[in-house]
Amino acid sequence: MISFAKTREGHTVCTERTLLRPWRASDFEPFARMNADPEVMEHFEAPLTRARSDASAARFAAHVKAHGYGFWAVEVPGVAEFVGFVGLLPVEFAEHFTPAVEIGWRLGRPYWGYGYASEAARGAARFGFDVLGLREIVAYTVPANMRSRAVMTRIGMVHDTAGDFEHPKVSLGHRLRPHVLYRLTASGLTPS
Repeated sequence: MISFAKTREGHTVCTERTLLRPWRASDFEPFARMNADPEVMEHFEAPLTRARSDASAARFAAHVKAHGYGFWAVEVPGVAEFVGFVGLLPVEFAEHFTPAVEIGWRLGRPYWGYGYASEAARGAARFGFDVLGLREIVAYTVPANMRSRAVMTRIGMVHDTAGDFEHPKVSLGHRLRPHVLYRLTASGLTPS
């Protein structure tokens, strides 16, 4: 069961076990810890400093407040008030598949393996289709990021092999520049 609610700070998305909600000041510290973890950040150019992590959280919070959605903070009631983020954002660069809205997630390592990312991603995608009226949602990552690719597959996304691309925000020649592209339509979204 997925439900939505609107607050002054933005929408919330509630799934059976997760709550996607606007960011709180108390989320910044665990978010910074998560972003400093080399295993969590394995498929990024580098772990984030506290300043860069805080800037990201502030940007995510501002987008949720301004637009009602974005990369929401994820809470697992009864387990943890903050486990990471999941949500939707317009793609911020020009590529053959843009304009588009991407779905993304990042959870702290203690919360891997419980299905929270897939469950929360289904909720975010359902919000995108039912509330935002999106026709398609995309996701992308480096080919070696099998955990994220597994989440994409579990929620019903399909790898668009012809759409794979070189990420324009990653340095030329960097091993993380090649990206795989996945696509999702409302009819393809798997049930929770």
